Amino acid sequence: MREIQSINKCNFLFRPFVRVLVPTVLLLHLTQNNNYVVANHQDPDTTKAYIVYMGERKHSDIVLITKSHHEMLASVLGSKEAAADSMIYSYRHGFSAFAAKMTESQAQYIAGLPGVIKVLPNQLYKLHTTRSWEYLGLSSSSTTNLLHDSNQGDGAIIGVIDTGVWPESESLSDKGIGPIPSKWKGFCQSGHFFDPKKHCNKKLIGARYFIDGFLASIQGPFNATENNEFISPRDSDGHGTHCASTAAGAFVSNISFNGLAPGVARGGAPRARLAAYKVGWLGGVTSSVDILKAFDEAIHDGVDVLSVSIGIDLPLYPEVDKRDVIYYGSFHAAANGITVVCSGGNSGPLYGTIEDVAPWIITVAASSMDRSFPTPIILGNNQVLAGQAMYDGEDTGFVDLFYKESEDTEGQLYCESIAANDTWIAGKLVLCFTTEGSEDDILQAQVNVYKAGGLGLIATKKTVQAMSTYYSPFPIILVTFDVGTQILNYFRSARDPKIRLKPTKTYTGIQASTYVASFSSRGPNSLSPSVLKPDIAAPGVDILAAYFPGKLGLKTMYKFDSGTSMATPHIAGIAALLKSLHPNWSPASIKSALVTTAWTTDPYSGEPIFARGEILKLADPFDYGGGVVNPNKAKNPGLIYDIETQNYINYLCAMGYNQTSINQLTGKRNSCPKSNNSVLDLNLPSITVPNLKGTVTVTRTVTNVGDPNSKYEVVVSPPLGIVVKVNPMRLVFNPTVKKLSFSVTITTLHKITTEYYFGSLTWTDKVHQVKIPITVKTEFPQVFA
Repeated sequence: MREIQSINKCNFLFRPFVRVLVPTVLLLHLTQNNNYVVANHQDPDTTKAYIVYMGERKHSDIVLITKSHHEMLASVLGSKEAAADSMIYSYRHGFSAFAAKMTESQAQYIAGLPGVIKVLPNQLYKLHTTRSWEYLGLSSSSTTNLLHDSNQGDGAIIGVIDTGVWPESESLSDKGIGPIPSKWKGFCQSGHFFDPKKHCNKKLIGARYFIDGFLASIQGPFNATENNEFISPRDSDGHGTHCASTAAGAFVSNISFNGLAPGVARGGAPRARLAAYKVGWLGGVTSSVDILKAFDEAIHDGVDVLSVSIGIDLPLYPEVDKRDVIYYGSFHAAANGITVVCSGGNSGPLYGTIEDVAPWIITVAASSMDRSFPTPIILGNNQVLAGQAMYDGEDTGFVDLFYKESEDTEGQLYCESIAANDTWIAGKLVLCFTTEGSEDDILQAQVNVYKAGGLGLIATKKTVQAMSTYYSPFPIILVTFDVGTQILNYFRSARDPKIRLKPTKTYTGIQASTYVASFSSRGPNSLSPSVLKPDIAAPGVDILAAYFPGKLGLKTMYKFDSGTSMATPHIAGIAALLKSLHPNWSPASIKSALVTTAWTTDPYSGEPIFARGEILKLADPFDYGGGVVNPNKAKNPGLIYDIETQNYINYLCAMGYNQTSINQLTGKRNSCPKSNNSVLDLNLPSITVPNLKGTVTVTRTVTNVGDPNSKYEVVVSPPLGIVVKVNPMRLVFNPTVKKLSFSVTITTLHKITTEYYFGSLTWTDKVHQVKIPITVKTEFPQVFA
């Protein structure tokens, strides 16, 4: 098993135990007779990949644009032949740029040529459903929900920038799907074990791969066979297939994971088309050069929505910094009407760790759903407790329970201290505790118990979630500290302590409440605190979706995974449904509809939504943005907060970025407003004031997309110690008055610097509840002697 966790994100942090035990049978079968090697002529001592960015295209002739790129490079390298050998990509659809291999001095020289805005080196990024759609109210049997009204997303095209797809998956079947939309301009690319005529269809209408940037970052030739990789759109990891099938997978009946979570697997928009853009290699290594090329081609191809579960490590780059190509690519995509949905990262529950925070992106947090996997634990005194697991083995019957006592309080049995040569483990089911241990630590403890001849492991943790991490035919049960303590007390009091485990069960409905996952990255936005992030939450815990059997060596082609990567395609699929139903809606309109209609209480029980972490607390906007997505309300939001490209430019001006930097991002010359321009006035479906010192007034504009003759009244729930006044307090729309603005004056009553407090502002016409979060922190300047 190759170890690459240092560059992995999201669900790659939740590696299932079975990977330790099972060889990659299918993958090796496909590659054992094909020593597939890609030559790499790069001299790592002298050259590396650079992106030469020139901004706005001077004309629409892509042939001439590409020619100009080659001519510029040839003028630096000395010949057309040298330029052709050095050129990696020509970006010519959303903007003008190229990527090429150069020495540092050549890159410095080309940066000074006329027309060149910026030159930046290549860098590496990391990658970040049987029940979830029913939980969100998108049952296929309903005749009134968003799924029905949008004809299941028919006509919409979702692009997935990820690790490719496994084309044989039943989730990519085009059975019952009509012709490919005429707006589609893309194609399927042939490659290693990928034949477009065989593997693409009316569902999977596009499949591309971009590897040249990755190759430019490594030394020597790349042997695909030795690395269990396909030089093609074919997925060798499973992450891309999982995300694609979650967003737009076809209906597949009788799906489960070894009997767990049975049901019909499908994506959010099962009649939408998919276009896969493979940029992830070796389990998730992605190059900025390749990512930017994927954005460029997606803009050309005509996708409606982009699902991007990729991010860059903290600290974040400014939105105008070319080193974060997701900001650049997503800006041009949004300017071309494409809704870009990105994962917020898995660095939670730490404060301020949210990623992919540009305001033109929909940034997604991960929440649970109404499904759990309780595993009955029966003590020898017949006390019945419950742990969480994905154990599909047999009833163990009563076996010996063991916990290694220690007179030294510092030497208690922590899961991390279990060794494979511990002689006391054999024939026993072991109890251990952990406070700081990671998933990897617990998985290693499980392996060690197995090697030492143990019968299973009960691991006690602060929080229990994301059971997909721990799937195994060898018992591993997670319990909370209160349950673990009860088991330990029984062990200490019993003369001959016994314990029994039964196979895991699947429960859905109100028995399992909704929470924000502990791993989900949190706000506030460390780059631009006035922009609330995340925007929205969606199911991202234990999501069952299509996978690739070679990864696990299992018979099933469906697998559980967890992470904000899994939440992101949920939002992408819903965005495709909305785009199909409302083809004229802008990306900002779609974001607004999602945020203003979201659930802030459990959809089934009405109980508050909690956020898991070091402590269990009520969820707030830094955990889930507007809340957990409510698709059926989003189809008819009543009012929307729309944003045009120029509004984003005004925001960048207000952020204090210089004109040159803004021009570099947009690819054109822009003028900042001459009048006072506040970052607080960007027309987001939220209001965030990170440093209130007295009173501030912000402005918002809403567009009526409901009944032309509507009257809305405002309802304010102010943050603690904050006075909020709205003017006007009533909005009256008619067929000629579709847009109205209002001001919000926010005053603090606090006398000292505080932390953030949360409230909301809701416009209601008795039918719609158009709710946005208000987040305020009072901050008085500190005086230093």
